[in-house]
Amino acid sequence: MPSAETPGAFGVYVHWPFCLSKCPYCDFNSHVRHAAIDEERFARAFAAEIATTAARIGPRTVSSIFLGGGTPSLMRPETVGAILDAIGRHWHVAAGAEVTLEANPTSVEASRFRGYRAAGVNRVSLGVQALDDASLKALGRLHSAREALDAVAVARTHFERYSFDLIYARPDQTPQAWAAELQQAIGEAAEHLSLYQLTIEPDTPFHGLHAAGKLKTPDEDTARALFDVTQEICEQHGLPAYEISNHARPGAECRHNLVYWRGEEYAGIGPGAHGRLDLDGARHATATDRRPEAWLMRVEAAGHGVATDEILNREERADEFLLMGLRLAEGIDPQRYAALAGRPLDPARVALLSAEGAISVAGDGRLKVTREGFPLLDAVVADLAA
Repeated sequence: MPSAETPGAFGVYVHWPFCLSKCPYCDFNSHVRHAAIDEERFARAFAAEIATTAARIGPRTVSSIFLGGGTPSLMRPETVGAILDAIGRHWHVAAGAEVTLEANPTSVEASRFRGYRAAGVNRVSLGVQALDDASLKALGRLHSAREALDAVAVARTHFERYSFDLIYARPDQTPQAWAAELQQAIGEAAEHLSLYQLTIEPDTPFHGLHAAGKLKTPDEDTARALFDVTQEICEQHGLPAYEISNHARPGAECRHNLVYWRGEEYAGIGPGAHGRLDLDGARHATATDRRPEAWLMRVEAAGHGVATDEILNREERADEFLLMGLRLAEGIDPQRYAALAGRPLDPARVALLSAEGAISVAGDGRLKVTREGFPLLDAVVADLAA
């Protein structure tokens, strides 16, 4: 994994908010539009927001770019190229910077991979989600398992670095079935897998079904068994967890996501994008208007779509560092926490959580959540932050 002690990374997140359909488990800022999207107009707005952000924060060296969504692979390669060109005009993009695009694994979008590579994308993340057709249908996905694997094969021909997502702890899923599916996935994955337990999010169709008793997810013991199977199989095949839901061969971690988890700076561009920017010694938490058309009009009128811009106080910044950093297998440096918070972590709480096996303190002083503690991560973080 890249060094945990090299601050100064700067990422750019670009949010493309449109999807062909809304998955019933999804609470991301995604929107379905039946009319054609005016990509040229949106590309001009992305470029304008990038220019305004750069003018505000000044020079930065971009270490990673992530085009997320929504479904960024619905964009034409020319649109992606225009966005990347705008970033390059206003900031220095480091040699070897990681440029990731999220893609749906359909044949239509896979056919664009060559164009994305030519535009400057050097890593793709595919939303496979499951490797059997019944599960894909239940998850509201529009692709088949065969189509997904074909798209992975196309990605392999154009990108040295690629990843794909799977959702587990699905209704009626057993640890044995998940183990077989995961081993199949690892056979297709070059270096990186994102493996998420299905969570029932408020204001989603799955939430309503779950509340009505029409959607049953695995009980706590089964969910824990599924988590344990995930860790064991991935470790056996050389893809240990470097973050609670992300597994990679050493050195193949998603560098952009490490920017978030290590508490570095990043600009959020596009509808509903969040950013963390350091200005005059203060950490700004920014968020743009979530509504695509409203964001577009804001940018065309003012050069940006920022709806909120809050300065985080010391406690908020330290809590965020703790919340994000403890997701990582590498853990956090307690001295950095103390510098942000103006106070150290409570030694008594650290000792108690360590005695319970939820955290460990390494020889170099780094504090890490153990495998046993990861399923209880939220509670561990709340206890330490109290």
